[in-house]
Amino acid sequence: MSGIVPLRDAIAKKFKRENNLDYRPEQTIVGTGGKQILFNAFMATLNPGDEVIIPRPYWVSYPEMVAICGGTSALVETSIDNGFKLTAAVLERAITPRTKWLLMNSPSNPSGAAYTEAELKSLADVLLKHPHVWVLTDDMYEHLTYGDFVFKTIAEVEPKLYERTLTMNGVSKAYAMTGWRIGYAAGPVPLIKAMDMIQGQQTSGACTIAQWAAVEALNGPQDFIPKNKAIFQGRRDLVVSMLNQARGITCPSPEGAFYVYPSCAQLIGKKTKSGKVIDSDETFCSELLEAEGVAVVFGSAFGLGPNFRISYATSEALLEEACTRIQRFTAALV
Repeated sequence: MSGIVPLRDAIAKKFKRENNLDYRPEQTIVGTGGKQILFNAFMATLNPGDEVIIPRPYWVSYPEMVAICGGTSALVETSIDNGFKLTAAVLERAITPRTKWLLMNSPSNPSGAAYTEAELKSLADVLLKHPHVWVLTDDMYEHLTYGDFVFKTIAEVEPKLYERTLTMNGVSKAYAMTGWRIGYAAGPVPLIKAMDMIQGQQTSGACTIAQWAAVEALNGPQDFIPKNKAIFQGRRDLVVSMLNQARGITCPSPEGAFYVYPSCAQLIGKKTKSGKVIDSDETFCSELLEAEGVAVVFGSAFGLGPNFRISYATSEALLEEACTRIQRFTAALV
């Protein structure tokens, strides 16, 4: 149920090869995508009233999973000024005696923010003072970072956190295997066993065919990854450049993933040609769709606005056309 032996072995080797983390195969678990890994971890550990610190903006499923498993989400705000990243000071203030987990996603969906080694070390220093807090790190976009950015995961940066960290990853993004639904994680054996017990009553395990495909992905040639990164970086640069040329839009350049999370704060209060007031990021997105046929996701859905998310996991031609339409839409607001 925890995964076929060849895949668990490949996962352990991956963590050693790419993250300098020593895990035995029995410290790993395979699930039907990263979501099941997260859900199993919360279900295995959360009691009513336990808190999970989640930086905003966040992937939409995080607070819902916590709630289903009986916990409480402690949502902490980040800002565009610090790249949508949790700081040590904010983390320190958020920790209470009821805190069970800190949930981190780097690079982030929706913001693309990724934590440097120094930033992770500052967060780790806070966590070392609070031994009751565990860390769940969602590293699904690990291989999509750009420029000179060097990916690190927190248990790698601070080995003293190893025994209370669950490091989660998967094949969806790096290997373009989203539909195969394979997520995996590594952590302390007692936690992995508890997660396996829960999974045994859910799906029993992930699809065996998909697991064997994941074995080939992790053990096979990796030379296509930097090629794909270069393509995504070109798309990122195009979108960031064009959005920053749109009236009233501020778009930071993310370190990773394939999303941008621009602010439309300067457009709140403006009116469309039809007289509709842009009173929120949700209204901005719906009016953009109505006027120009461009679908983006409003930032408040991810817990932080007024922003919106754009995925650049598509062709440059489509991205250029979409950004041109956004420029036209914002230029027409009065």
